[in-house]
Amino acid sequence: MSISTDKELNPWESQAARFDFAARKLGLDEGLWKILRFPAREIIVHIPVQMDDGRIEIFTGFRVQHSMARGPAKGGVRFSPDVNLDEVRALASWMTWKCAVVNIPFGGAKGGIICDPKKMSMAELERMTRRYTAELVEFIGPEKDVPAPDMNTNEQTMAWMMDTYSMHMRQTVNAVVTGKPLNIGGSRGRREATGRGVMIVCNEAIKKLGMVKENTRVIVQGFGNVGSHAAQLMANAGYKVIGIGEYDGGLFNKDGIDINALVEYKQRNNTIQGFPGAGKADNMELLEADCDILAPCATENVITSKNADRIKARIIAEGANGPTTAVADDILQRKNIFIIPDILANAGGVTVSYFEWVQDRQGFFWKESVVNEQLEQILVDAFDSVVHYAETHGVNNRIAAYMLAIDRVAYTIRQRGIYA
Repeated sequence: MSISTDKELNPWESQAARFDFAARKLGLDEGLWKILRFPAREIIVHIPVQMDDGRIEIFTGFRVQHSMARGPAKGGVRFSPDVNLDEVRALASWMTWKCAVVNIPFGGAKGGIICDPKKMSMAELERMTRRYTAELVEFIGPEKDVPAPDMNTNEQTMAWMMDTYSMHMRQTVNAVVTGKPLNIGGSRGRREATGRGVMIVCNEAIKKLGMVKENTRVIVQGFGNVGSHAAQLMANAGYKVIGIGEYDGGLFNKDGIDINALVEYKQRNNTIQGFPGAGKADNMELLEADCDILAPCATENVITSKNADRIKARIIAEGANGPTTAVADDILQRKNIFIIPDILANAGGVTVSYFEWVQDRQGFFWKESVVNEQLEQILVDAFDSVVHYAETHGVNNRIAAYMLAIDRVAYTIRQRGIYA
């Protein structure tokens, strides 16, 4: 896959290289190629926020809508000092492919604000979130674009967004965002959904490779919402979780870590450091440790051309968006590592977000067992479709997932036609 190493860490270049490769394999019409390669709309806002000490700060925010061919755009909002337009563009396009892979009626979008939420008070975060939402009022909505939580945003952020949008509409509109608190239209099972999705696709992968849970050693990189739920659900299901990586250092225990105890420890201490049930481990070294399943569940670009050849896992389940660069993909393919790509492995979150949107619009809410059952059915079908596509076309799972997704979106655009 052609991408130069100096551009390797740019998520937009990485996404574009994979898109081009998959589109070429599909023999995609040149016109559709042009339509799908670029976002439909990119919005940049510069928002004034009054800080607690009275001074005014200007924050830059983005919302990129990649495609709305199959339905309203869908995608998270992240707060981070590192947010940039290329990252948001890449994440928006990944959302388009992710929704198409699991065959739900959404297109892709993503948003973000350049800020350091760790240095901001709750009141400052609320004022910033509300102003950002107000600036986007004409571009978002249940039929247009439905935001959700992402890095450093949560249920509270979504409650503020929903309330701000509702104030502008002069009526309560719960379906404008997903990932909300339960009592204002959130869905049961949403918080655990991305981590649960990681476990579901891992179950299918080990079945395919003839492995058994009890002998399957798992390392999870990242212990935020996705990583902690994936680790906890997998440990409770019988997998042996031997390593946990975090930004401030990791943990390792070859006999398995008590994840339920670790979750409680982190809630009490706000860190996994010092947990008595495992030894210290270097976060980057954990990626290269001997294991059966490696689940990168933190940020993008953790598996690159610099470390891919040292990865020993048999399966990589991408709980994060874009954790593997396009250059690293080629190395991992030569090593015959079974990759469950991000646009499939972490699609549990957007799938249950879709359920939340459906429930909000119906005004009827499902039991958690129904949510989990529907989620499993959708992800198992998507896993089977991707693996079948890979075997039929002689490509790896990632390219198969892209080909399947691009094919579905392109088919819809051809059906709808081009409005002129």
